[in-house]
Amino acid sequence: MINFCLVPFLAYGLGLYFFPDNHYLALGLLLASLLPTSGMTISWTGFAKGNMGAAINMTVIGLTLGSLATPLYVKMLMGTKVDMDIVLVVKQIVYIVFIPMVFGYLTRSYFLKKYGQQEFKKTWAPRFPSLSTVGVLGIVFVAIALKAQQLSQDPAVLWRILQPLLLLYAANFIIGTIAGRMLFSRGDAIALVYGTVMRNLSIALAISINAFGTQGADAALVIAVSYIIQVQAAAWYVKFTDVFFGPVPVEQ
Repeated sequence: MINFCLVPFLAYGLGLYFFPDNHYLALGLLLASLLPTSGMTISWTGFAKGNMGAAINMTVIGLTLGSLATPLYVKMLMGTKVDMDIVLVVKQIVYIVFIPMVFGYLTRSYFLKKYGQQEFKKTWAPRFPSLSTVGVLGIVFVAIALKAQQLSQDPAVLWRILQPLLLLYAANFIIGTIAGRMLFSRGDAIALVYGTVMRNLSIALAISINAFGTQGADAALVIAVSYIIQVQAAAWYVKFTDVFFGPVPVEQ
């Protein structure tokens, strides 16, 4: 409900309010809200001593549903405001999400079969996150480079972008924290927060660059700036989890 019935419409409203004259900046805000969870959902949940199993389930389900829903949401909310080829968007999601997912599964199966579970976890699994990080940094570099001239001429645009992003992430953290305290145990509540606040910005960034042409650079800039807020906010929130949800229960 939070990921698909609340946050996207909140992002859409903020986009219309803050970017009435640039619909592609609003599109970037919407794309940043449409792909819930990332690999860091699991990592931050672990750092905060939350329910890792729930975080893994939310990551798989959220990414799959978000990928399927993104073209529909964009078409429904922004279809009259931006140039959009829904077939192209669907193709990009297949290329960016589902094909790599299949190859990831096949790669993991191959390594497990060849080296076994223990050797895979010890030797090979730790190498993949660093490769992923290099890829993400490359995408962010491209996104910023596409708008470098505009940023040098009008650096104030970064402040315009930061305002709705700060409001979006603050609202998301508040909603997740309140829902977690009211409805779930400590571990599940932490998984809920990180499963709704963390967004798969890498995929959103790739879609914005590949599916919306040169005008998608504005959307990509919003998503690139989102990295700054998302990572820092997630790290700070870890420090306050005991305040919001109580200390980690002591095992008897």
